[in-house]
Amino acid sequence: MQTYERKTPEDLDCGITVFMKVLGAKWKPCIVDLINRGYKRPSEIQRKLITATPRVVEMQLSELEIFGILSKKVHKGFPLHVEYSLTAMGQSILPVILSMDQWGATYSDKVKKVVNGKTNTPQSLPCLHPVTE
Repeated sequence: MQTYERKTPEDLDCGITVFMKVLGAKWKPCIVDLINRGYKRPSEIQRKLITATPRVVEMQLSELEIFGILSKKVHKGFPLHVEYSLTAMGQSILPVILSMDQWGATYSDKVKKVVNGKTNTPQSLPCLHPVTE
């Protein structure tokens, strides 16, 4: 398997670059938010992120674990299951995710107008909103 090799180096001394490297993928902030809300198993997270494929959710969970945002616990027995939780590093990102949510809520109407004027994109995403059961 070949891996992609960057032609230009990343500036990992830049805080924004580091943040984007760790949490810049489409579903990662949503995954962190859901785990913080109590959704610990990959299947639970997948059910909440209905437009994300299971493969993408698994990849992003794995990357978040590698970067130290999440810890993974494998429960023995049958059926075998996995639960994720936030590490101290993961907990430290919660204020940023809350700020993202508040900013998005503030400008939601403006963004909806822009998006709806160009595409048929759904008006809301299944993350970073109060979960109702």
